[in-house]
Amino acid sequence: MARKAVRQLAPQAGLSDSAAHALTTAVSEIAQNILIHARAGELIVRVIDEPGRRGLIVIGRDAGPGIGDADRAMQDGYSTGEGLGLGLPSARRLVDDFELVSDSGCGTTVTLKKWAS
Repeated sequence: MARKAVRQLAPQAGLSDSAAHALTTAVSEIAQNILIHARAGELIVRVIDEPGRRGLIVIGRDAGPGIGDADRAMQDGYSTGEGLGLGLPSARRLVDDFELVSDSGCGTTVTLKKWAS
């Protein structure tokens, strides 16, 4: 659903096809992390306007176990499960603004922003 929302809102936000594709890929990585580590969560997608720029924001939120060492989780190859440890670092590289807020035992919130060129 979030991937579809990104594709539908991208033109309204002024995103190019390549920017929309990059954000869609990042959203897939975040959604997969939510499913694997928390089993459930939410993804919110909306157009954002700030002075002089427009884009899309995606907020991924879960109430899972959280990330004990967020800095380490952002390194390529670090995984707490059976994955390759590329999801969060890849998502960060695909977007313009990336924020990760997580406390062990309290869930995780990831905010992605992609701006129109």
